[in-house]
Amino acid sequence: MTQNTVPGTLSEDIARAVAGLPDVAFLKPDLAGRLRSALSRAEPAAAASSAGVRLTGPANGTGSWHVEIQLVARGRARTVDVARAARRAAEEHLAAALPEQTAKARVTVTVTGLV
Repeated sequence: MTQNTVPGTLSEDIARAVAGLPDVAFLKPDLAGRLRSALSRAEPAAAASSAGVRLTGPANGTGSWHVEIQLVARGRARTVDVARAARRAAEEHLAAALPEQTAKARVTVTVTGLV
């Protein structure tokens, strides 16, 4: 399975799972997402639904999947605990969606701020 054949909802599902964690304030939108939502007349929620999650598939079916998550955590929680929980949530969704390729997946979580 290549990046182009992955259902478009996979990154959105991962984004929802991570954003739903109790100590995640929000996922950090990327610049492209901000511009796209500002310039398009599409529904804003649809444009921002996978903000903060970047999913990259293996080239030519070889290599590993890589999920990059950028989020802002709540100040009451330990940052490392929030990052671990976000990574676990992403890994669980990948395992369910791509069970044969989960061992090859890499998940990177960056906490960009606290509120």
